[in-house]
Amino acid sequence: MTTPDIAARRALGACAALMIGALTLTACGGSANADHDDKGGGDSPKSSAAKIVISAKNGSTGASINSTGVQVSDGKLTEVKMTLADSGEAVPGALSSDGGSWKPKEQLERATKYRIAATAKDGDGRSTAADSTFTTVSPSNSFIGTYTPDNGTTVGVGMPVSFNFDKAISDKKAVQSHITVSSSSGQKVVGHWFGTQRLDFRPEEYWKAGSKVTMKIDLDGVEGANGVYGVQKKSVTFTVGRSQVSTVDVNTQTMTVVRDGKTVKSVPISAGSAEFTTYNGQMVISEKFTKLRMDSRTVGLKNAYDIPDVPHAMRLTQSGTFLHGNYWYNQGNPPFGRQGTSHGCVGLKDVRGGQGDTPAKWFYDSSMLGDVVIVKNSPDKTVTPDNGLNGWNLSWNEWVAGSAV
Repeated sequence: MTTPDIAARRALGACAALMIGALTLTACGGSANADHDDKGGGDSPKSSAAKIVISAKNGSTGASINSTGVQVSDGKLTEVKMTLADSGEAVPGALSSDGGSWKPKEQLERATKYRIAATAKDGDGRSTAADSTFTTVSPSNSFIGTYTPDNGTTVGVGMPVSFNFDKAISDKKAVQSHITVSSSSGQKVVGHWFGTQRLDFRPEEYWKAGSKVTMKIDLDGVEGANGVYGVQKKSVTFTVGRSQVSTVDVNTQTMTVVRDGKTVKSVPISAGSAEFTTYNGQMVISEKFTKLRMDSRTVGLKNAYDIPDVPHAMRLTQSGTFLHGNYWYNQGNPPFGRQGTSHGCVGLKDVRGGQGDTPAKWFYDSSMLGDVVIVKNSPDKTVTPDNGLNGWNLSWNEWVAGSAV
């Protein structure tokens, strides 16, 4: 998962795309039609055939920050000016090559008052004009979903698409039906809700190595809860890399790494102690840190440990399970790989600073976000599917049952 500041920027980036093509009305807006026609010379002046539509109705609130713009029929736009209504500051925009539409160059701000004034001419040169002053949707009346993975990334075969919404969603069907996830492999992809603010997508089996996955977010104007509308419209594509699935056997204190169906290496590990056991189950690497402070107080273990420089740390659960380098293993214990001594994490032999040629550094360098780590034969329970990106611990029938569509 991303850290909160990165997730916030990603959420903003995820809703920065503007609608391309013909502009349509949304549940949050209306239209402003031209009704001011120039009076030409002659005894019987004729109105312009050109008809201007501004997608945000004059006086409206809740206008889209993505798809607000102007279009014209039976004519061409000659000028469009968009300004901040309070200050008069110009908002840059772009006219289509055929003169049929105009849109802002950047995403609009939420809870902001704007004015659009547009003029157009029909085929006979007769002019018409339209204007609209409106306010965009407010943060209190809109929702945003931060998501992983990001556009253009390459991830392991276990990486689900995971949305976390900043507000509770009551109309899950409406929201889920406006997010589609498809794979070039042809695998069927289904969404599953964890509560009211998290929606994950995955196929029945791990993604096919080398496939391309496309996520289309079409939430702009979708009512997710009473009076609360989505503001995101974007297409995201990521690549699935090679397949790497590593299995930790607590009985033997070893981890076997299998890449593209072939065993690459088996390395000794130190799993949880008898008092602090390690979860069983399929877990997905969601974050990687070359160095990370680990403080037992953050996971409710009081003053059990506080290590400022844990090397090669990879997150497996949100509750604090990591696979990481261990340089502090008590030399009075049996040799590394003979006994579990951790507080629930999976340790690999390492050196302080993480610069040596160690099993921990090798595995860190060989791993990517989305790789799968399976733990078996631990006396602990199976990790819950929403603790990290670990929905693979649900059967396919259980997963499908959590879909709203």
